[in-house]
Amino acid sequence: QVQLVESGGGSVQAGGSLRLSCAPSGRTFTTNTMGWFRQAPGKEREFVAGISRSGGSTYYADSVKGRFAISRDNAKNTVYLRMNSLKPEDTAVYYCAARTGMRVLTSESEYDYWGQGTQVTVSS
Repeated sequence: QVQLVESGGGSVQAGGSLRLSCAPSGRTFTTNTMGWFRQAPGKEREFVAGISRSGGSTYYADSVKGRFAISRDNAKNTVYLRMNSLKPEDTAVYYCAARTGMRVLTSESEYDYWGQGTQVTVSS
């Protein structure tokens, strides 16, 4: 069974940094567009960042633009989300997702595979 596994979450103070990683098991995702989503308590899951197959195109939600950076290492079959200048409002469960299409899309319904999520908590 295909599974995406996130790691790197944790607790950090406001202004701090974390790097999330996403590695699949069961198959490679080098030909998939990848995305990161997050879901805060009591809120719907929202798009955070996405990256094309080659890594040449990236897209960010306005709320994280300039602070977060998505990247991928296809040789390692891993996608990363570097999060800097973290704010308490970034607190959420972060999910890695993959889609078979070429475009980076922001709707979660467009993604075919999902991880279980990793918790990020930012304290003020």
